[in-house]
Amino acid sequence: MNRTQPRKQEELERLLEERTADLQRVKAEYDNYRKRVRRDRMAIRQIAAANVLRALLPVLDAVDRTRKYEPLTPGLKDIAETLETQLGSLGLESFGEEGDPFDPARHEAARHHVSPDADSLTCTEILRPGYRVGDRLLRPTFVEVTGPGERE
Repeated sequence: MNRTQPRKQEELERLLEERTADLQRVKAEYDNYRKRVRRDRMAIRQIAAANVLRALLPVLDAVDRTRKYEPLTPGLKDIAETLETQLGSLGLESFGEEGDPFDPARHEAARHHVSPDADSLTCTEILRPGYRVGDRLLRPTFVEVTGPGERE
C-alpha cells in the first residue's frame, strides 16, 4: 500500500468537511436573507397602507361633520358605511373617548379647562377622533381637557 494513499484520503476528507461547512454557511446566509426580505416587504406594505389610510382621514372627517350637522341621505349613508367597513378591514381603528385620561402620545389638546376637583388631566370633549393601524399612530385625537391648575 502506498503511503500517500492515506494522506490523500485525509486531505480529501478535510476538503470535503471544509466545503460542507462552506455550503452550510452559505445556506444559512441565504435563509437569513430570505427572512429579512420577507420582513422588509411586510414593513413596506404596512407603511404603504398607513400612508393611504392617512390620506383618507379627511374623507372620514367630512363624513363625521356631515353626520353631526345634517341627516345623511340614504346614498351618502351607504357610502359612509362602506368606506368605514373597508377601512376597518384594512386595520384602521378610531380611538378617543370622553373621560379618557389625557396621554400626550395619543392626544393633542386644543383647550385646557382648570377644575379644582380634578386630580389629573382628562379628555372632556373629543373635537376630532384619532386613528391608528395596529400600534402605528396615524393621527392623535384632538381633545379638550380638564384638569388641575398649576400646583405650587
